[in-house]
Amino acid sequence: MTAAAVTLCFLLRTVDGEAQVLLGWKKTGFGTGKVVGIGGHVEAGETTAQAICREVMEESGITVLQGDLIPAGTVDFVFPARPDWDMATMVYLCRTFSGDARESEEIAPHWYPEKRLPEEQMWADAVHWLPAFLAGERADWRIVMNPDNETVASSTRTLRT
Repeated sequence: MTAAAVTLCFLLRTVDGEAQVLLGWKKTGFGTGKVVGIGGHVEAGETTAQAICREVMEESGITVLQGDLIPAGTVDFVFPARPDWDMATMVYLCRTFSGDARESEEIAPHWYPEKRLPEEQMWADAVHWLPAFLAGERADWRIVMNPDNETVASSTRTLRT
């Protein structure tokens, strides 16, 4: 089985000198009940950049232009106990966007301080790669989950040059 093509975008802003990132509480579908990045599946005929612009609008009401996306790297998620959950994910950051975050059927968005991510409410893998991307690291990650599909068995990264 081939891993699903997925994309995530982490919108970044600074308010009163504090760096913030937009995440969302997942209301439906994969990851329900967790705080996740904004994003989703790449549809047939779409590039990852086209897909993330669409997903950010659908999930948060914010407009992101392809030219403003900052490629951060990739994360391949491997679920040995549930291979149908495997995902090949392109991750973007974005500092330029328009509109205000609004709740959708799928996501309740919220701005979090980059230094105080809600780790206990996120997938366990996020602590491995998200802070690194937010700090400016560019890399390709491979996250293998344990049979419980919740905890991380291994996390490896290859830095981009």
